[in-house]
Amino acid sequence: MIAPILKGLLLGVILSISIGPVIFAILKQSLTNGRTAGSVFVFGVSASDITLLTICNVFTELFTMVLSHKSAVAMIGAGFLLLMGLYTLLFKKISLESIQDDKDKQMRKRDLIGIFVSGYLMNTLNPNVFLFWFAWTAAIETTAAGTTNPILYKLLVFGTCLLFVLLSDLAKVYLAGALRPKLTEKALVWVNRISGIIILIFSAALFYGAFVY
Repeated sequence: MIAPILKGLLLGVILSISIGPVIFAILKQSLTNGRTAGSVFVFGVSASDITLLTICNVFTELFTMVLSHKSAVAMIGAGFLLLMGLYTLLFKKISLESIQDDKDKQMRKRDLIGIFVSGYLMNTLNPNVFLFWFAWTAAIETTAAGTTNPILYKLLVFGTCLLFVLLSDLAKVYLAGALRPKLTEKALVWVNRISGIIILIFSAALFYGAFVY
């Protein structure tokens, strides 16, 4: 079945090139903490996408209830981004550590778990991600209903999409990691500041959307 695979690839391209706070967080993690931290963050985001897709396809009523409280979800997400942005901009200390032979910064298991959870929450608490998956699930559901095997059709579409997004995000991690040895401490400080400002901008946009809608 080529059609669902092509559909999944198209959906993956749309999702992977969309601009949001997650992409900047991926780059920041990769540049400041190394490829392992960036990859763990990406897996957290991917786990969030799988969770949301499961909710969309299996727990339709629960997802509809969440969407009916979109403003509340937006406020929670905006608050999470606000705290993360302020911490990144004002409190997070950046130091340039010597990385030789492409070795990552040594991190404890609890640090990696924290990075995974932050990726999961940043993606999950963004109402735009909820709406994205809900809209596409509804669209694919309609198309799949006209096929001989709707479940296989949906598995191919969303499986291809998630795999493409995961691989593209990991590619961002490794491309960012290639720049890491060439960066100065001053450049890393500015990367951190810009990342914090961008996260705060998305937080403000979510707050605005929660009040307007």
